[in-house]
Amino acid sequence: MKLYSGPLSMFGAKVQIAALEKGLAFECIMVPFDRDDRYEPRHPEVLRVNPKRQVPVLIDGEVELFDSTQIFEYLEDRFPEPALWPGDVAARAHARRLELESDEVFFPHVIKLFGLQDDMQSPAAVAACAGCAAFYARLEPLLAAREYLAGGYSFVDIAFYMAQVFAERKGAPMTQATPRLLAWRERVGARPPVREVVGAMMRFLASEGRPVPPHLQALARP
Repeated sequence: MKLYSGPLSMFGAKVQIAALEKGLAFECIMVPFDRDDRYEPRHPEVLRVNPKRQVPVLIDGEVELFDSTQIFEYLEDRFPEPALWPGDVAARAHARRLELESDEVFFPHVIKLFGLQDDMQSPAAVAACAGCAAFYARLEPLLAAREYLAGGYSFVDIAFYMAQVFAERKGAPMTQATPRLLAWRERVGARPPVREVVGAMMRFLASEGRPVPPHLQALARP
């Protein structure tokens, strides 16, 4: 099994963490990134498999997939234990919706912050940060009676943890306005697969002299 990702690929990191959580044997091939968080040069296998020309790409024998959620669903079907979706049908549907919202509702606000770190008082940056804060506030009540976003630890937690890492990098951090979410971040961030993947990402950033979120600076040390 081969996973093509990149040192600054949020979506690749989601798959890598899930595969590690499941204890899978796989080769992780990191494609280059440029200073603008883009993939350059494009890896020929990524170009061959994914018409969107992006990582992650998974190759497992005759199975060739792209898109982090589709790859995860394949891993969950092929390697159902340990499960990273809830067992109950309704709970699983809720978890899948949360994961979709992390990618398609929350992360677009973060994308708008790319390139605005020198202009964080601009209307575009202020609006993007407000969108992130509103999403944090929406998640806070979910943690009133449970430790993870969909009940037990799941792919939702992996997905949103990585999305908020990028939000922190780009200027939309979580604050004391959401104390349960901050505690959740500590629980997820303490998991060995998360530390392994995020640690490598933070060390890459530090090696290039790029900012590392304060709560992740310990992971950036060699």
